[in-house]
Amino acid sequence: MAVVDDIQHHRHKKWRIFPFWQSASASSPSSTQIINNQSQNYSHQNGGVASNSRSSSTVSSVVKLLLPRRRRLRLDPSSNLYFPHETGKQVRSAVRLENSSKSHVAFKFQTTAPKSCFMRPPGGILAPRESLIASVFKFVEHPEGNEKPVNLKRRVKFKIMSLKVKEGTEYVPELFDEQRDQVIVERVLRVVFLDPERANPALEKLKRQLAEADAAVETRKKPPADMGPKVIGEGLVIDEWKERREKYLARQQVEAVDSV
Repeated sequence: MAVVDDIQHHRHKKWRIFPFWQSASASSPSSTQIINNQSQNYSHQNGGVASNSRSSSTVSSVVKLLLPRRRRLRLDPSSNLYFPHETGKQVRSAVRLENSSKSHVAFKFQTTAPKSCFMRPPGGILAPRESLIASVFKFVEHPEGNEKPVNLKRRVKFKIMSLKVKEGTEYVPELFDEQRDQVIVERVLRVVFLDPERANPALEKLKRQLAEADAAVETRKKPPADMGPKVIGEGLVIDEWKERREKYLARQQVEAVDSV
């Protein structure tokens, strides 16, 4: 009996030394219980099902903000604007914009150097799968001191923004201010200067794009082709009617004189 009492006393002493093992195993709730309790408390505090729907909508809106928006425009070139480096002259670059979405899209240019750069067109609306080549003009300043062209190109950037619009919408720059939350920054293009005296694939491609852009401008300037008979204006119709009436009256007078 003394041995049994010693063993029981030893076990009781061990639990006294480490009481937190026993209390933790006996009183610690499971993770499932904690989650259930938190969800019940959240639902009770926020009004049950209605609050759950609001929380789900809030989560979805947060997810939309975190996820990158799908681009509406396809750019070529996609990240740079190439200019021939000719100090003291106005040079040109070009970028092709294509609407890759299924809706009409408005676009707009912005630049960090508005005094020395401008775009043609500065903005517009593209139908689905429609494309155009925009020309970018820049005056190349003389470098200050020993400044290199590499430092010049880092200062100038161009931003292209897009906005989904309805068919038939007339483009005005204020569209981007009125619907600012729907505007997407498609790309920020950096300036890259090219030596016009050296052969470069990017320079050859730029020349082709500029020639295509000039041809498109000339096509828009031409009057529409004659597709049928011209519509006579109201004034011309009246004048022709008066002329015919005068001839008829003159002929009547001649016939009256002859009959006499």
